[in-house]
Amino acid sequence: MVANERDFKDKEPAVLTGPRNKKTVMDYVLVLFFIGAVFVTFAPMLNILARSLSGAQALALSQVGLWPVDFHIDAYRMIFRDSAYTHALWFTTYLTVTAVIVSMTLTIFCAFPLTYDKLRGRKVFTIFMILTMYFSAGIIPFYLLLADLSLLNTFWVLVIPNALSVFNVIIMRAFFFAIPHSLKESAEVEGANPFQVLVKIYLPLATPVLATLTLFYAVGRWNGFADALMFIDSAHSHLHPIQLLLWRLLQAMTNIEAAAMEGFADAAWGGGITESLRAATIIIATVPILLLYPWLQRYFISGVTLGAVKE
Repeated sequence: MVANERDFKDKEPAVLTGPRNKKTVMDYVLVLFFIGAVFVTFAPMLNILARSLSGAQALALSQVGLWPVDFHIDAYRMIFRDSAYTHALWFTTYLTVTAVIVSMTLTIFCAFPLTYDKLRGRKVFTIFMILTMYFSAGIIPFYLLLADLSLLNTFWVLVIPNALSVFNVIIMRAFFFAIPHSLKESAEVEGANPFQVLVKIYLPLATPVLATLTLFYAVGRWNGFADALMFIDSAHSHLHPIQLLLWRLLQAMTNIEAAAMEGFADAAWGGGITESLRAATIIIATVPILLLYPWLQRYFISGVTLGAVKE
């Protein structure tokens, strides 16, 4: 027995200092590969930032890479001095917060009842919701429906039509299914009603999926502009989100580029100014979501994967 222990102690340092703990050529190759992947990922964003801080002449001559040329912040000054941009930015923030609250409330109250085996018609409700993911009446009937409901050119036309995502309901329901039913049964024995079970047991345990779906809804609403383009006319410009203003800048940039190709020199210089303004608008429209993601990153992977496999 003593000999066996001595043999084990003699072999232990060899295991700790074995070749597995040494850096290999492949390790350095992987490190260089991931550094390159990070650079490729951030390069377009760095280029947009450099364009927003560069002069019109450098932009018109395509001299801007990853570093600003003729550094200035005139584009940002123009944006923050323009009431249309500042209003659109604050309105988009308010719209996103409202849409996320409404969407998360509907998603929770839609997914939780589907966890009850005694719910009559549970499978029918589930099939009906899934069918809406594959079939729709089309944009014209949808537009006529919104008109009949008097939602056109209103704030709620940007919230209600896309308030509920069936995909997100499925994710949340799968997460709720992964929570042990014994917790719910114990609470019901103590006299808790379904609402108390949801608030005191399920929601505290569902923090990862709540954070993940909040991020999904927030990004979708913040980046959305097609519904505002179709359902809100120019007379109600106070209801236009920041992304719609960016889309209009892209259209203006396209017209200027077309004029420059026809040989109008003034259009080329104007294109440089518009390009700087467009780049600054992209940065301003992107930064809020980039700041939100790090706070929810630790919940993101677990929120998507937990509940995906039911034991």
